[in-house]
Amino acid sequence: MGHKAGYVNIIGNPNVGKSTLSNLLIGEKLSIITSKAQTTRHRILGIVNGDDYQLIFSDTPGVLKPNYKLQESMLKFSKSALKDADVILYVTDTFEKYDKNDEFLEQVKKSTAPILLVLNKVDLIDQERMDDLFDFWKQEIPSAEIFPISALHAFNTDNLFKRILELIPEAPPYFDKEALTDKPERFFITEIIREKILTNYKKEIPYSVEIEVEEFVETPKQVNIRSVIHVARDSQKGIIIGHQGKALKKVGTEARIDMETFLGKKVFLEIYVKVSKDWRDKDNFLRQFGYDQ
Repeated sequence: MGHKAGYVNIIGNPNVGKSTLSNLLIGEKLSIITSKAQTTRHRILGIVNGDDYQLIFSDTPGVLKPNYKLQESMLKFSKSALKDADVILYVTDTFEKYDKNDEFLEQVKKSTAPILLVLNKVDLIDQERMDDLFDFWKQEIPSAEIFPISALHAFNTDNLFKRILELIPEAPPYFDKEALTDKPERFFITEIIREKILTNYKKEIPYSVEIEVEEFVETPKQVNIRSVIHVARDSQKGIIIGHQGKALKKVGTEARIDMETFLGKKVFLEIYVKVSKDWRDKDNFLRQFGYDQ
């Protein structure tokens, strides 16, 4: 048998465990994970290389009905994953409502790529409920193979990986065999900061920010990073900074610790907050932040 290579695109609704599964299959934390919906905003590739295969896992934003231009771009990332997939992982879980995004599900059904329906969080239900879900999904997507898993506990994910490998076509590698992702280090720096904002702030604040790395200078002993947190309204700036700057300092400290682990070096991190009014609905900002697909 020759070399295998292909795109394994992970799609589904928000909060079903796509990023947890993606990180598990890749073996590295490339996608940030929080309990909040819309944590993933971009399409993130993670590359798994073996001697005779290259699997390109593609984590995508959760499918939702857009309320502003940023969400329109996020939906485009998810839809694009239907077009270039060699294998589709449609991730659902044991609690979500199945009619949440009927229109997108119809597009999934029309795909000519093999579909593996990944039923996540099965550790939280009994056998009777499991049987009901199997029956429902077998009727909903007859062509799909159903894999019950727990991404959090790595239950049955080895079997899922083996089946993916069986379905991937023979092809030369698409990326260098040493590559882990298509994203630069700067992208993951912005994601680390955004993850800390998602975990430290409530309500609309995490969804109103975008991170920009203005400076990334690597020296033999440390990395110097200057970054900007863009907010959509004036009132949000004060909330991000917090009383006497304590909230922003906490984000910076937590982010710096994770960056040092990620980069393997000491990090000197500066973070500023800037109001970029209504950036989520402005094309120039969306292009600047990489949402111009």
